[in-house]
Amino acid sequence: MPQRPLSVRSRRMVTAVKAANGTGLPIDLRGKKAFIAGVADDMGFGWAIAKCLAEAGAEISLGVWVPALNIFETSLRRGKFDENRMLSNGQLMEFAHVYPMDAVFDTLEDVPKDVLENKRYAGNEGWTVSEVAEKAAKDSGKVDIVVHSLANGPEVQKPLLETSRRGYLAAMSASSYSFVSMMQRFGPFMNEGGAAITLTYVAADRVIPGYGGGMSSAKAALESDTKVLAYEAGRKYGVRVNTISAGPLGSRAAKAIGFIDDMIRYSYENSPVQKELHAAEIGAVAAFLTSPLASAVTGQTIYVDNGLSIMGLAGDSKTLDRHA
Repeated sequence: MPQRPLSVRSRRMVTAVKAANGTGLPIDLRGKKAFIAGVADDMGFGWAIAKCLAEAGAEISLGVWVPALNIFETSLRRGKFDENRMLSNGQLMEFAHVYPMDAVFDTLEDVPKDVLENKRYAGNEGWTVSEVAEKAAKDSGKVDIVVHSLANGPEVQKPLLETSRRGYLAAMSASSYSFVSMMQRFGPFMNEGGAAITLTYVAADRVIPGYGGGMSSAKAALESDTKVLAYEAGRKYGVRVNTISAGPLGSRAAKAIGFIDDMIRYSYENSPVQKELHAAEIGAVAAFLTSPLASAVTGQTIYVDNGLSIMGLAGDSKTLDRHA
């Protein structure tokens, strides 16, 4: 599979979505406030979504997993993210606020003593979902965009037949219910006409051998919850809720699966559009879905995977050579 140099990938990310100053149907998010949960570095989907929303003019605030916060802020301060912070106007993407956050816990009362006393959480406070939502509302007023870029399965490398109850429920809690919790707590602080986005994977309704630990079940729950939340949050708060089913990306988080490079190669070899998938392409779709251009789109799972999800057979299978 051909690999583009980092500089080209960076330029593609910078120019994926530009601020509304041209012709046609530009994506204009100027004056909008976005909260994105699940950014820990400059390589994953969360960062790419933040970048594209910023390109379109949105103000960005982040929720960063508490144990990763110190490294993230240090890297940000030392300029390690500057190349990927560069916007098309030549300015660096700025963050209005960066909050410590652990979306596994709804309120302080839910946090076990061993977590409160864990040194990785020392020096931080107000990081449960309800506390972060309240702080964000106090700091920025109502928000227009909520992005859930969170997933964790402690037993993801175990087959489902070997997954423990604890591991299965942990995957559901971190990867699925965390979105429900965010909509419960952020919904009252969202402007009517706002939008929420989460990220899923084709394993929600296809078998992906090796993607275990209950993560496929968690993604299936997430897609179902997206539909229900679209109805309930639409009626209650006047906001839209959608999920993006992204193809495999070699992010730091994805490496926990253990065979992400194989998944990327399989995707390249078998997708109708035979090219590398970039995080910026997911970010661009997120920018569209959170913009007025998608005002009639809600409750949907949008596939951004170079078309891999439509395939019934592997295109690189030798049994198909005669049909090539």
